[in-house]
Amino acid sequence: MAPLASDLQRAGYRVCNVGYPTGRHDVEGLVEHYVRPAVAACGTARPVHVVTHSLGGILIRQYLQHNGLPPGSRIVMLAPPNQGSEVADHVRRWPPYRWLMGPVGQQLGTGPDGIVHRLRPIDVDVGVIAARRSLQPWFSRLLPGEDDGAVSVASTRLPEMRDFIVTDSTHSLMMFNAEVRRQVLQFLGNGHFLH
Repeated sequence: MAPLASDLQRAGYRVCNVGYPTGRHDVEGLVEHYVRPAVAACGTARPVHVVTHSLGGILIRQYLQHNGLPPGSRIVMLAPPNQGSEVADHVRRWPPYRWLMGPVGQQLGTGPDGIVHRLRPIDVDVGVIAARRSLQPWFSRLLPGEDDGAVSVASTRLPEMRDFIVTDSTHSLMMFNAEVRRQVLQFLGNGHFLH
């Protein structure tokens, strides 16, 4: 996320770029250890905009189940598995996946035990950017319709989102894509994407 963080700093935003280890905690644990402290450090005097990638979209939705953001805050989600991950459905029992993703990986499926089915709608302006190019053809075969090799375009949608676009980028590299970065700045500043 460093290139995107640099873009935001150049545009005048104060940036807190937070990483987290996926293998140690479940969704709730990641929120408590990483998301809650990061949001708290931003204060409540001004809007707190959040830009997430993939799992980060689920984490901010979990945070917002019991917390809020200051008025005027906006969220941009890059390739979030908002309806669950079809890939997780297929690989959740594979030892390498279990080692890499830990408890959180077991929560990301589309089935009834998936965390996405427990998340209520969030009350903040949300823009979702999906991607439709894949560098992972072996996973693309598991995904219905257009996909980015990790998440189907359909799975990124959120009923309460304010705007939605699909870009010619890939899941893992979309934060380097110039169009994606331009659209993030557009949504944070104006509450909509350029169509």
